[in-house]
Amino acid sequence: MQNRTPRIPQQPASNHRAEFDARLTEELAAVVTGARRRALRDGDRQIDTAHLLHSLIEADPEVRAAFDGGPQLARVLGYLVQRSIGYGLRWQGAVEDSGALAAVTDPPAPEVEGWSPAAVSAMAGAHRRALKCGRARACGLDLLTVLAGDRTCRAVEVLERAGVDAERLMDRIVEVSGRE
Repeated sequence: MQNRTPRIPQQPASNHRAEFDARLTEELAAVVTGARRRALRDGDRQIDTAHLLHSLIEADPEVRAAFDGGPQLARVLGYLVQRSIGYGLRWQGAVEDSGALAAVTDPPAPEVEGWSPAAVSAMAGAHRRALKCGRARACGLDLLTVLAGDRTCRAVEVLERAGVDAERLMDRIVEVSGRE
């Protein structure tokens, strides 16, 4: 039986992502799947950090708890929804290329078709953060921390437009999780 689930153009088949996905918790793998669906539905060529942020907030209660209450979270989700219904059209067809994470990635994150370079770097950074904390798999808070730390990615642009201080968010993540 042929898989009828559409893929982002030029996105590799699932078996090419197996090693990448194996480094994620089940919950974070679901976030990636949600981001992939969102990018496809939005007509974007690649999964970017804003797609990851949107899926993280929707799927992960620990991520939601890291925000300073309901009003802040509502503003972020409101901005993300606006983006998905057209506000973000200026991003369509453009590759998100954040240099911040690539500069600290050692070795540089590999190119992954269907993903922006910043999103690939964020996922690699989340995995490195998990390893540093003694865990084999990255979780949602790992990814949120890395996203908030990249001042040039689309996810931080979304956060800032919604009135969220990314540095304060990283402090809240430490408070919520008890780990740096």
